[in-house]
Amino acid sequence: MFPRNGIISRLISISKSPVQSRSFATIRPQQQQSNHVSLLGIGCRRRDVRGMNQRSFSSLFYAHPTLQTREFPHFTPSYPNYFYPSRYWASTSRATAASKPAVFLTKDGGARDAKGAKEYTMDDLPSKAVSRWLFLCAGLTLGVIIVGAVTRLTESGLSITEWKPVTGVIPPLSDAAWKEEFDKYRKTPEFKLLNSKMTVDEFKSIFYMEWGHRILGRTIGLVFLVPYTYFLVKRRLPGPIAAKLGGLGLLLGFQGALGWYMVKSGLDQQIVETGSVPRVSQYRLAAHLGAAFLFFMGTLRLGLSTKKDLQWANIGLVNGMGDPFVTVLQDPRIKRFKFAGAALLALSFVTAISGAFVAGLDAGLIYNEFPFMGDGLMPPKNEMFSPKYSRRADETDMWWRNMLENPVTAQFDHRLLATTTYFGTALLYGVSRAPSLRTLLPPLTKHLVGASFAMVNIQAALGIATLLYLVPVHLAATHQAGSVLLLTTVLALLTSLRRPSSIATAVRLANKRAMTFLH
Repeated sequence: MFPRNGIISRLISISKSPVQSRSFATIRPQQQQSNHVSLLGIGCRRRDVRGMNQRSFSSLFYAHPTLQTREFPHFTPSYPNYFYPSRYWASTSRATAASKPAVFLTKDGGARDAKGAKEYTMDDLPSKAVSRWLFLCAGLTLGVIIVGAVTRLTESGLSITEWKPVTGVIPPLSDAAWKEEFDKYRKTPEFKLLNSKMTVDEFKSIFYMEWGHRILGRTIGLVFLVPYTYFLVKRRLPGPIAAKLGGLGLLLGFQGALGWYMVKSGLDQQIVETGSVPRVSQYRLAAHLGAAFLFFMGTLRLGLSTKKDLQWANIGLVNGMGDPFVTVLQDPRIKRFKFAGAALLALSFVTAISGAFVAGLDAGLIYNEFPFMGDGLMPPKNEMFSPKYSRRADETDMWWRNMLENPVTAQFDHRLLATTTYFGTALLYGVSRAPSLRTLLPPLTKHLVGASFAMVNIQAALGIATLLYLVPVHLAATHQAGSVLLLTTVLALLTSLRRPSSIATAVRLANKRAMTFLH
């Protein structure tokens, strides 16, 4: 039996000044008044004392104020100065006033910050249902992008001349309703200039194509809004994630409004007066497609992040690595590699948006050869920078208007950006195979680099085939889907090098300590 006086009090040092001596604090209760409390690293099971040498053990016999039972639930003394063996084990670590732990274990297996203001548990992280819901939204967005490509390629986008978000869900059901809808279409520039001989039955095919595209867009809105409202009401979303999802919801609504704004540009009667080709504005088309890409990337990024945070908090492997993963992310070589991945993602996005200008200007129907454009790799200068696209007398706007309104320049720009994206991805893949990085990169990251390089090869082949075969619908739609898949692989590559959130790290630390206690 230990002496009555001093053992418990030696375990607890209470002082109003910062701790200067060596401490083994891994658990810190809330500070009462201005006292600092430290728990020494002693684990007792079957009345033995672990982790202490003879000198430190002898230093236990020193009188200090007694311990209040409620402060440390791991110890259950019957009397103030009696030390009963505990079934819990407190691991040893260094903690001084100059380097305080950022996270501390709480009674319920959670963790709190150094100020003791916030306790973190698994409930503070989004559940698996959240990541699955975000993946579903991303998958539906991929589907609506492909359907939108087919709608544009089949020239079906101008078949519905009104925007009815609620009543437009039901298509015409009778012959009279179809005749009424067809009469509205007959007033459009597209019918007057291109489809003047179209029948009602032919009109139905393009109507259902556009109707299906709109219905799928509304479905995505419901699939996003209803679960988001539910998770928000049930408080299943942390504040930062809830705010990001709110921003994505606003982006989704803006994207839908851009769709109607785009269609209106193709219904302008001025097209008939000028005799130009009846089509939507390439600017609005690029904005509409770009908003869809951003929504897709946002939901995918958040879905991957929440899933990885949950794995990290559950003491699982993230990207094929455990605890060393955080250390690897601090390596300067990894930081440079991550920056290169971010640059490649931005380049891939810009390339995809340039494809929207090619589609909006029907630029894929000229120079159907590769890699040459006429007699050389570049078209003639007078074709690339034609003064007829300028709207100013001094022609100061000629260069950028040709880039965005001239089909020849738009196709050349897309070729140049696509080639740069291809070689950028190949370079990143080659760097990842270098010995200095090959052993350092997480296993999943290496797989995603290979997937990105494979996808950029497929996308390049699809683009060349689409051009050579005069933009057939199936190849062109697959090419647009390939651009989304390339963005997916590069975004997943970048996310694989994301640092786990502070809450996930706190809960992981708490779970590891809890496992140590139980053993």
